Amino acid sequence: MKYFNTILSALVLCCIVSLQAQTGRYLEPVFNEVTVTRDLTYGVNATILLATVVGQAVPEELKFDFYEPADDTSTARPLVLYFHTGNFLPSILNQTTSGTRGDSINVEIATRLAKMGYVVAVCSYRLGWNPTAPTQPERALGLIQAAYRGVQDARTAIRYFKRSVAEQGNPFKVDTSRITLWGEGTGGYITLATATLDRFSEIITTTNPPGKFLTDLDGNPATLEPMVNELWFGNLHGTSVGVLPVNFGPLPAGDTLCYPNHVGYSSDFQLCVNMGGALGDISWLEAGDVPMISYHVPTDPNAPYVDAVLIVPTTGDPIIQVQGSYAVAQKANQLGNNTVFDNINDSWKTLAQERSATVGHPYQEGLYPFIRPTNQFGRQEGSPWSWWDPVYWGAIPHPSGAGSYHFIGLLGNATMSPAQGRAYTDTIIGYFAPRAYAALNLTSSTNELVPANSVGLKAFPNPAGQEVLLQTDAKYPMQDIQLFDMNGRLVQMYRNVQNNLHYIRRDNLPDGVYLARIRLEQGIVTQKIIFR
Repeated sequence: MKYFNTILSALVLCCIVSLQAQTGRYLEPVFNEVTVTRDLTYGVNATILLATVVGQAVPEELKFDFYEPADDTSTARPLVLYFHTGNFLPSILNQTTSGTRGDSINVEIATRLAKMGYVVAVCSYRLGWNPTAPTQPERALGLIQAAYRGVQDARTAIRYFKRSVAEQGNPFKVDTSRITLWGEGTGGYITLATATLDRFSEIITTTNPPGKFLTDLDGNPATLEPMVNELWFGNLHGTSVGVLPVNFGPLPAGDTLCYPNHVGYSSDFQLCVNMGGALGDISWLEAGDVPMISYHVPTDPNAPYVDAVLIVPTTGDPIIQVQGSYAVAQKANQLGNNTVFDNINDSWKTLAQERSATVGHPYQEGLYPFIRPTNQFGRQEGSPWSWWDPVYWGAIPHPSGAGSYHFIGLLGNATMSPAQGRAYTDTIIGYFAPRAYAALNLTSSTNELVPANSVGLKAFPNPAGQEVLLQTDAKYPMQDIQLFDMNGRLVQMYRNVQNNLHYIRRDNLPDGVYLARIRLEQGIVTQKIIFR
C-alpha cells in the first residue's frame, strides 16, 4: 500500500490555530477518564468457524469496542484500529490466555491512548482454521486463508469509519486522514500484511522462498494454485463477492465466502504498529508503504525476529517461512519509508539502540527490541507485555512451589504480573508517542499558537553556521521542539527539554531556512532559523 501524506508548509504551520489547547496532547496523558462503548458492529462477513457444524459459511457481525477521552471537545481525533492476538482461533481453542477484545494488554493500551487524546477501536475479526489438519500443506493453507480474511476485515474497519464520516455526520469524531493500524501477536501479522499487500499478484510472486503461497488444490501435483483465490474468497479489500465453484472441505459448492462492506470508500491508512508479529513475505514491502513501528522479543520462540519458519503455538508445528520485525524494519529503512522517525532523538531511541547492540543487530528506526532472559521454566518469552488471571485460567503450580502459573506463562509474561505487563506498556507507549506524532503530522492540532514576544522568545545567532540558541523567559520553559524544513518535513525533534535555553544544532542539515515549533505550557511558538 502506497503511503501518501499531505505536506504542510511552514506558512501553514504558522497560521493554523488548534481547536483545543491541550498541552502535550498525543505525547502524554491529558485526560483523566476514558469512555468505552462496547460491542459495536463495523461490518458483516462470512465465517467458516462453524462450517464443520452447520455445513457452510455463515454471516458474522464484526465487532469493536470504542475507547475515547471523556469530555473531549475535539471533533477530529486520530484513530487507532487495534487487532488482538489469538492464532485465528477462539480463546477456548487457541491454547493461550488471550484472543479477545478484552485481553488485558488491549484494554491497557487502548485506555492509555485515549487518555492521550486518541480514539481507539479494539476490533474482532473472523477466526477459523484447522491447526490439527493431517499434513503441513493443509495447515498452511488454512492459516494463510485465515490471515487473508483478517486483512479483508482490517480494511473493512477502515472503510467503516470513513463511511461514518461521509454518511453519518462523523458520530465517532475521528480524523480519517490520521489512521493507525495496530496489531498484537496474530494482529501484528494482519496489520503488517494490510500495510504492504496491495496487489493479489504479490501472493503468487513471493521471493522468500519463491512460490510459498502456492499449493496443490486440484489434485494434480504438476500444477500448483494460489492458497487463496479472489473469485472464491473475495478481493484483498473484501469489496467483492467470493463464491466457491466446487466443494471445499466442509463448504459446499456455491457457498458465499465474502460479502462486500462499505464499497466505494478508501482502505488507506497512515501508520502501522506491530507487536510480536511478522510479515508473510518481505517482497510485499515496497517504497512508499506507510511508516512502521514494531516491538519484538528477538528470542520469541514462535514469531521470528529476522527470517525463519513460523511456529504456531497451538500445536508447535512449523507452517511457512516469514520475515520478522527486524527484517521488516531494515527494509523499510532501506526504502526510506521510516525517514519520518530519523530525527527523533529521545531516551527511547537510546534504549532501543542499546538493546539492538545486545543482540548483535544495528539499530533500525521504528523497531524496539525487548530483551528477555530464559524464564524459570527454561523457555524464551515472546509477549512479556501480556498478563492474565491465573485463577480464572486454571493455573498450574510453579515448580518451586511459590505461586501459580498457567502453562502459557512458558511463552509470555511468566509471572502473569500486571506490574510487569504495565512496565512494558510504558515503553511501548513511550516509543510510540513521538513517532506517531511525527508520522501522523499531529503538529497542527495540538496547541494554540501564542505570540513569540509574549514568552520572550529569542534565537541567536540567526543566521547561524552550526548552532542556534533558543531562549525564552525563565517562567516559560520549553517543553519540546520540532524543526521543519520549508517543505514541512520534520528534520529534528527534541523531547522533554524542560528549560528556557536550548541549542538547535545543525548536524548534517543543508543550507536553508527552517521553522522551529516550540511547545510551552502556554501553547506553541514558532521561530524561523537560517543555517548557511
